[in-house]
Amino acid sequence: MKELAVLNKFFVKYRWHFLLGILFVSASNYFRVLQPQMIREALDLVFENIAMYRQLDGFDLQAEMYGQIGLILFYFGLLVVLLAVMMGIFMYFMRQTIIVMSRLIEYDMRKEIFAHYEKLTLAFYKRNNTGDLMSRVTEDVSKVRMYLGPAVLYGINLVSLFVLVIYSMLNVSVELTLYSLAPLPLLSLSIYYVSNLINKRSTVIQQQLAHLNSISQEVYSGIRVVKSYVQERFMGKYFSDESEAYKEKAMELAKVNALFFPTMLLLIGASTVITVYIGGLQVVSGKITPGNILEFVLYVNMLTWPVTAIGWIASIIQQAAASQKRINEFLETEPDLSSTIVEDITFNGKVAFENVRFVYPDTGIEAIKDISFTLEPGQKMAVIGRTGSGKSTLADLLVRMYDPTEGQITIDGRALPAHDLDNLRRRIGYVPQDIFLFSDTVYNNIRFGKRNATNQEIEDVTKAAAVYEDIDALPERFETMVGERGVTLSGGQKQRVSIARALIKRPDIVILDDCLSAVDTNTEKQILGFLNEELSGVTAIIITHRIYSLLEFDKIIVLEDGRIAESGTHQELLQNNGYYAELFEKQQAEDVSESGTAS
Repeated sequence: MKELAVLNKFFVKYRWHFLLGILFVSASNYFRVLQPQMIREALDLVFENIAMYRQLDGFDLQAEMYGQIGLILFYFGLLVVLLAVMMGIFMYFMRQTIIVMSRLIEYDMRKEIFAHYEKLTLAFYKRNNTGDLMSRVTEDVSKVRMYLGPAVLYGINLVSLFVLVIYSMLNVSVELTLYSLAPLPLLSLSIYYVSNLINKRSTVIQQQLAHLNSISQEVYSGIRVVKSYVQERFMGKYFSDESEAYKEKAMELAKVNALFFPTMLLLIGASTVITVYIGGLQVVSGKITPGNILEFVLYVNMLTWPVTAIGWIASIIQQAAASQKRINEFLETEPDLSSTIVEDITFNGKVAFENVRFVYPDTGIEAIKDISFTLEPGQKMAVIGRTGSGKSTLADLLVRMYDPTEGQITIDGRALPAHDLDNLRRRIGYVPQDIFLFSDTVYNNIRFGKRNATNQEIEDVTKAAAVYEDIDALPERFETMVGERGVTLSGGQKQRVSIARALIKRPDIVILDDCLSAVDTNTEKQILGFLNEELSGVTAIIITHRIYSLLEFDKIIVLEDGRIAESGTHQELLQNNGYYAELFEKQQAEDVSESGTAS
């Protein structure tokens, strides 16, 4: 239960649901326990009067006595029905408190886990796959809810009923009670043994289920790759094999449960036989009445489901413990980055890297090596380099997805950890290389950058990003659903929507990470013209493989193997005859070739 102890805070939060639930369970069981007593009274009444009834055979009084006995039995029957109705009413209320409590806690847990996921950094998401994250917030939480609701409900019911039933039994006969309950120690031992087996198997099953979710998520997200490489059959077989492994593990658990329930029913049956045998002997000796035997049989059978449910409750608790352990692993993971400062300030836009070095924590790859530069407010800088030279890492460091291993990055003279993290990211318009659009309307995807943006603002910024005409041609224009990850849009359209999303919030600093790679030359010129105008007073860092002659850069740095290989203006770098000059000449030749082809 140590893994489930973290849930105690929810029991405190919903203590009135919990306490009222206990009260309603106890009240329901109180009226339930009274029913065998009424039946015993009725049966004893029949046994006591049957001899007198036979003695009156042939007399008119016999019919009158028969009618009186029948009327009394009828009243007893009505009383039993009334007790059953009262029991049912309180059962309804106990489910309305405890089961409702479990649903409320389930809701709180999902919110808590989701909110914690959002706090965790990129390094965490690189270590864990999406399917496993989803499994913990769905299947694992559902397993825990079964503990919070049904297991708690039937656990309280079990304790309450046991106390009331055994108290009633002891009032009749201590000796018969001890004989009737003799099989219970064996039941306890079997529960202890099987619970351990269930716990081990449940943990393995949940891990395998998370693995299945991961496979499914990856195949669905990468369905284009799967189809283009004709790997449907291979991936289907892979999923089938893993599903078979899950089935085998689930069958092992089912076998344990299949053995457990019949064993408990056998022990309950043994209690019934013992009750009838010992009770019969005590009736003969005059210690109890025949009605007491029936009362005890009803009590023993009344305990059948609660006692049988011990195994079921134990199974639920063990599965919940295994699931909560998996949830706790992530909830106990602290984010690598934190911010205790809360502020809402604008940036002047001065950016400085001071001897920055960065090593990825999981892979140990040194992506940035001793980089230093300063950008004054309103200046524009191009970052150029080959694939893997560290360009995107530089952008990630500036928006503080990671903290540098050595050195520091400052904005307006303050190191990034001294800024409010949320405010920092609000003030920076970042268009990453890996474009991501949500499965929502075009309006809402762009509004993600500014939640209170009007439709007119959105349409204006799409014109500047040269994507307005493309959106206008869609079936429902800006209300068109773009599909998961923007699958209904082309690569260039997704890039331009992403640019619009970043620019609509009017950022103080703009970072564009190779965001024009999928657009044609004319569209590129249109966007660059807008950037020249719109970003005239904004500090901008443009990461690219191309050289944009339409943009005037105050500074250009060329990265190679994580270091600054070249730095200067456009003309200065051309005179160096290095990688920049080589890239410029190659691009000029390609542009001339394209112009000749077009003519």
